[in-house]
Amino acid sequence: MTYIDGFVIAAKSKEAYRAVAEKAAPIFIEHGALRVVECWADDVPDGKVTDFRRAVKAEDGETVVFSWIVYPSKEVRDAANQKVMADERMHMDGAEMPFDMQRMIMGGFETIVDVGTEA
Repeated sequence: MTYIDGFVIAAKSKEAYRAVAEKAAPIFIEHGALRVVECWADDVPDGKVTDFRRAVKAEDGETVVFSWIVYPSKEVRDAANQKVMADERMHMDGAEMPFDMQRMIMGGFETIVDVGTEA
């Protein structure tokens, strides 16, 4: 089964975020990822106890972004992450990130059920 890196963040500018994501996605693919998916919140309700906005401490004007990267295995993911972080194309050349990295939630997940077809 595949291995998934999942991310939840809050971002202000959809276009600024898309620009960074479109720059990074091919680099992840080049280094071993099978798929990179970036999703801008459209229907994210407030919860009674917790929710996506609270999880990332979204501020006024920020929208939740839900993303995942699919790898063939954890070993490929581990090697790819090292290569991606060392890849000079990932450096922002002094540009400001379109989200607060300190409020990012991220983690690696072993796939246990995967039903359906790819989009």
